[in-house]
Amino acid sequence: MTGNPYLSVQALTKYVKRKFDADPHLRNVYVKGELSNVKSHPSGHIYFTLKDDSSRIQSAMFRSSATQLKFKPENGMNVLITGDVTVYEASGQYQLYAQTMQPDGIGALFLAYEQLKESLGKEGLFEGRWKQPFPQYPNTIGVVTAQSGAAIQDICSTIERRYPLAEIILFPAIVQGPQAAPSIVQAIEQAEAYGLIDVLIVGRGGGSIEDLWAFNEESVARAIFSCKVPIISAVGHETDTTIADFVSDKRAPTPTAAAEIAVPAREDLVARILERKRSIYTTLSSHIKHERKRLDTYQNAYPLQFPERLYRPFTEKLVGFEGRLLRTAQNVTGNRKSNLFRMNGMLATLSPNQRIKEGYREISGMNDRLTRAAKHDIRIRNDRFQTSIRMLKALNPLDVMERGYSIVYQNDIVTNSVATFQVGSEVQIRLQDGTVNATVQSITTNDGEES
Repeated sequence: MTGNPYLSVQALTKYVKRKFDADPHLRNVYVKGELSNVKSHPSGHIYFTLKDDSSRIQSAMFRSSATQLKFKPENGMNVLITGDVTVYEASGQYQLYAQTMQPDGIGALFLAYEQLKESLGKEGLFEGRWKQPFPQYPNTIGVVTAQSGAAIQDICSTIERRYPLAEIILFPAIVQGPQAAPSIVQAIEQAEAYGLIDVLIVGRGGGSIEDLWAFNEESVARAIFSCKVPIISAVGHETDTTIADFVSDKRAPTPTAAAEIAVPAREDLVARILERKRSIYTTLSSHIKHERKRLDTYQNAYPLQFPERLYRPFTEKLVGFEGRLLRTAQNVTGNRKSNLFRMNGMLATLSPNQRIKEGYREISGMNDRLTRAAKHDIRIRNDRFQTSIRMLKALNPLDVMERGYSIVYQNDIVTNSVATFQVGSEVQIRLQDGTVNATVQSITTNDGEES
């Protein structure tokens, strides 16, 4: 037995592997089954088991092929795979090395779209609290799209027609193909770094789901979410919906609609200005009418129409005081003159020299007393006169009304006692700036009696 050629395990495994590799039926095989034990390695490789109701096979997809997947393989997913079958020498097991993979019964792009939509939705990127407000009158509109596409032409013509004051700045990007997503991300970052963009439109014209796929990439979605400039997504036609539409601040069905959202219409602004003009004119007219009415009220106020009636009683008192002062001064002067005549008569009965000397002394003394008395009396009368003037000023109804008081008239007669009023009487209350007509509802005396 020792002469038999025994093979090592490695040699046997290599032989079996060569048989597998040489079999053309194990090249580019088409296999369908259910994924299980899916593991994504940090290197980018994907390891999984492909099974059906009766069998299973260990499988792997290397990074070069895995990066081409549009969806994320998950346990329980039914897939269609093309690849090669060979032997893994380390374990001696045969394995399937997948080259392509697509969902069984559903499109790979649609599945990838739904997976990313669900993932970003759970993160909250679609929530309204993150949506940024748009300026009412933007100065600069940024556009991220293809430089030669129809989208930029539609956007420019719409903005120039509706709001020619806005400046349009194009940030060109590739919007279709493998390089589209990085190009769109770079253009969005350039627009934000520019610093003067008020609104950013990101989009392109219509196409198939493959043509629009760059706007379903996670990198584009996160770039839109992170941008500090308000973004309007305008991808494809009205029926096309992309991940960019959900994460952007506002979605427009077409690039033309995005331009209409970004800027106001010139006709609307003109109409708004005319409406403001009419409103200002109406407000000013109403204010002028109100102030003119106030002026008429002041001009027709009772104190201005008949001012003499207010201070006539005080004028009469002042005239009376002046008359009394004049009569008193005349009486004092007359009495002094009488005394002077009497003293002159007495001097005539005395000896000439002695009588003259005594007369001079007496006359001089009387003259001094008369002068002092007259000055004293005049000073007292003047003080009384000044006091009367101050009293008149204090009692002046115009001054009193300026301090918040009023004058009550009944039948054009000033009244100052509740005894002159009856319930239901018509009264006029004169204030500083006008007259109030009122009716007596009730009367209460200082003793608390009410009628």
